[in-house]
Amino acid sequence: MPDQDAAACDRTGGHREDRVSEHILVADDDPKQAALVRLYLERDGFDVTVVSDGREALRSAHRRRPALIVLDVMMPEVDGLEVCRQLGGDDGIPVVLLTARSTENDILLGLYLGADDYVTKPYSPRELVARIRTVLRRTRTIHVSEDAAIELGTLRIDTGRHEIRLAGERIDVTPVEFDVLVALAERPGRVLSRRQLLEHIHGGAGFLTERTVDSHIMNLRRKIEIDPRRPSLLLTVYGVGYKLAEPTAREAAGHVAP
Repeated sequence: MPDQDAAACDRTGGHREDRVSEHILVADDDPKQAALVRLYLERDGFDVTVVSDGREALRSAHRRRPALIVLDVMMPEVDGLEVCRQLGGDDGIPVVLLTARSTENDILLGLYLGADDYVTKPYSPRELVARIRTVLRRTRTIHVSEDAAIELGTLRIDTGRHEIRLAGERIDVTPVEFDVLVALAERPGRVLSRRQLLEHIHGGAGFLTERTVDSHIMNLRRKIEIDPRRPSLLLTVYGVGYKLAEPTAREAAGHVAP
């Protein structure tokens, strides 16, 4: 029962204390659904703002940056996918999409535009809150020393700052893309299957398909393989999975191709 779950969370402390100040923006033009989502999120300790269209979602996010945005895909004025495009990917705000479009292409489009997860309608509010918790756990700053970094030739992944640089240039990626790249960079030259990558970024949750990984890899290639003169970094091993190319001897010595 929802009330019993909320009461149990209050009695035990749950995870409420460490999320009490986190601000969630919910954009949904269905007032009853939005009110229900607000209720469950506030019971879980979140500070919630609800808006009813995409244009107001953009205004609200610029007035006060949320920790995460819950976006209905089908909204008036500006749809959820456009809001996701503007605020999700390069702006770095985690996004969970709400969609009645359960076809694979629609879902992959949302992930391509920067969404971190999606929930198809109809859905359980408790499931949505659980998904939000998972995304936020992934996107919180990792508390490690500032010099904790993975360096592979010209690629530097700073896990402390949650930052990626290629030949000194900062590359903007989503939190999920960051996790994918870290998983591959920790094992350079080793092939990871799509299922292994899903285990790393989503804990192997059954609601995601292996095509999700393909979408994130495609996004990463678009961002870090912008110079055609340089060899590919993200390699596909057909029928198996993906691997990160090991640096050449020149790159390992600090030489960058002109």
